[in-house]
Amino acid sequence: MTRVIILLGAPGAGKGTQAVRLSQSLSLPHISTGDLFRENLSQGTALGERAKVFMEAGQLVPDDLTVDMLFDRTSRPDCAAGYLLDGFPRTIPQAIALGERMDAGVSLSVVNIEVPDDVIVGRSAGRLLCRECGNIQHKTFSPPAQEGVCDNCGGELYQRKDDQAEVVQERLGVYHAQTQPLVGHYGDQGVCRSVDGNRAPDEVFAGCLKSLEDAA
Repeated sequence: MTRVIILLGAPGAGKGTQAVRLSQSLSLPHISTGDLFRENLSQGTALGERAKVFMEAGQLVPDDLTVDMLFDRTSRPDCAAGYLLDGFPRTIPQAIALGERMDAGVSLSVVNIEVPDDVIVGRSAGRLLCRECGNIQHKTFSPPAQEGVCDNCGGELYQRKDDQAEVVQERLGVYHAQTQPLVGHYGDQGVCRSVDGNRAPDEVFAGCLKSLEDAA
């Protein structure tokens, strides 16, 4: 039976970190729509060329085209046993489109990583990135020994615009309006379980694994 796992959670909740660990632990490919777009665009595929038209016009890529890219990817041999989705679906229409294309025999599990908004803002607003080596530090959790200087290589630490509190709050607003309803959508199907994401990454990982074991 093909196993499909969908990770839900607000931006900054730690989905990416947990997706990588779960992918390795469960031996399932980790598929993100961002990677799909980059791959199809860089390789100049027919799907990539279709997406490029919308992107160059400043328009969103239609859901059916995104789903086409997804199922083109999942048709490869490494996805025969299943795959893990991070960042898709983002809306109810996308979830419906995805469900319509899935085979009837698929075993679907959805893990929702819950983290309070104020914690997410605090995590992001304190994040510092090194311009030289890419090392990530945090003003509160892993402050640099010397302000503005990377502990790893001595390079300059800076804050990405995407990590500024106002930007994070704006993204959270979009998440609550568009993506959070998926928790109820999949909850109604009996396939969604929530995990407390306001813990150490190892504890969150253990919680994700347990929720998937309980769903099996």
